[in-house]
Amino acid sequence: MTPCRAACLALVSVPLWAAPVLAQLRSAPIPAHAKLGHIRHLEGMAVTVSKKPMQLAAGATIRNQRNLIIVPVAIPSEGAWAAFTLDRNGQISQVWLLTPEEIAEARKRLSSGKS
Repeated sequence: MTPCRAACLALVSVPLWAAPVLAQLRSAPIPAHAKLGHIRHLEGMAVTVSKKPMQLAAGATIRNQRNLIIVPVAIPSEGAWAAFTLDRNGQISQVWLLTPEEIAEARKRLSSGKS
């Protein structure tokens, strides 16, 4: 194989290796108006947020800490800190399970009164 061909193959393969890593990053930041709470799945579309019973909206999306979409039963059984948005009916439409860094940032924002 010629050196030029080997270099081209190497350049083509780099984006293929990088794609899974990039997919794990949050594609869009969590909206500033998102609420924070500790979410637990009960059954079906029923969850609790900071011990308050709530419903997931039809078509709600839940993203884990790796930004992958998960089903409600995949929320850890002990619950997880999350940012979430509500639809016009008061049901949860989007959920982002937070990383430890995002939790620390959210606590800092709340303590400074910027939320």
